[in-house]
Amino acid sequence: MTRIVLAILAVILAATAAQGGSRIKDVAMLQNARDNQLVGYGLVIGLQGTGDNPRNAPFTEQSMHAMLENLGIATQGTQARSRNVAAVIVTANLPPFVRSGDRIDVTVSAMGDANSLRGGTLVMTPLRAADGDIYAVAQGQVSVSGFDAQGQAETVTRGVPTNGRVANGAIVEREIPAAFSSESVLSLQLRNPDFSTAVRITDAINAYSQSRFGRKVASEQDSRTVHLRRPENVSTARFWAELENLVVESDAPARVVVDERTGTIVIGQDVRIARVAVSHGNLTVRITEMPQVVQPEPFSFGETAIEPFTQIEINEEDGRVGILDGSTLESLVSGLNSLGVKPDGIIAILQGIKSAGALHGELVLQ
Repeated sequence: MTRIVLAILAVILAATAAQGGSRIKDVAMLQNARDNQLVGYGLVIGLQGTGDNPRNAPFTEQSMHAMLENLGIATQGTQARSRNVAAVIVTANLPPFVRSGDRIDVTVSAMGDANSLRGGTLVMTPLRAADGDIYAVAQGQVSVSGFDAQGQAETVTRGVPTNGRVANGAIVEREIPAAFSSESVLSLQLRNPDFSTAVRITDAINAYSQSRFGRKVASEQDSRTVHLRRPENVSTARFWAELENLVVESDAPARVVVDERTGTIVIGQDVRIARVAVSHGNLTVRITEMPQVVQPEPFSFGETAIEPFTQIEINEEDGRVGILDGSTLESLVSGLNSLGVKPDGIIAILQGIKSAGALHGELVLQ
């Protein structure tokens, strides 16, 4: 009987997926299994003269002396003049359920005035969590995607040469205590909070659990959180594995995201605009100063003078008047394109439409 129920549910899930939707694990994450952030301070050595300047970064020289003294090398009274070392901040995310001896990636970022970390090696760096305890130790070759090339008259920089990664560069030394297998109540957090999505996730899970376990196990708390009560006859891992692939139709508020720095405009599918008329034109005012030298008449005992002369040119391009009626996303984009304006002009138009109260959605400026 159980196999028949599971087969029927599989057919239902396949049909739902064909109609469109997202898996629960793609729109929500399990709060009981989350990452933890680690941070540490270390040194990158082996740089080819692109490290910190000891005069501008005294903490780098102090760290070098401390490291050498820990290795049994006396450095009192000496000064470091080499630029082959750079002080860095090392960050990493400690995934859930990792065990002692597992490896994780780390990110290395220059802290001083180093020009590049290319070719450097990160020296053993302890990584601590928010509680101050050491959970991992990082060390290895730094991989940098950016580069910096300079000469006497020109400098070329691509990417960020002062930031790199060490793949599998940290070894986990301490496990984070977790009791996931004994959890009886699980909490789901939506990546994009929405009441409609939370209710749909709850209904989808309850429809499955009613057939699978004979009772409802989900209840929505708010627009972000859904609580799950695990049945006693199934493990926590298997319970979540059966639920995370359920398909639901996610929802989101109508939103327009505008980034004025890069000219990026992202318009959501549900954004609508009431019927409005928009006129957009460009006015160019050019002011040119051309002072003229005035010479005195011969034998007039006059003085040479400079007479100011200003030329002003005004050029106004023909502005187009377009009718915008954003009943659908395609018609909205077509209407904006018909005005023949650039992204910065479209940003100004959207702001004006929002001020006029004709934009049915949220306008987010970044």
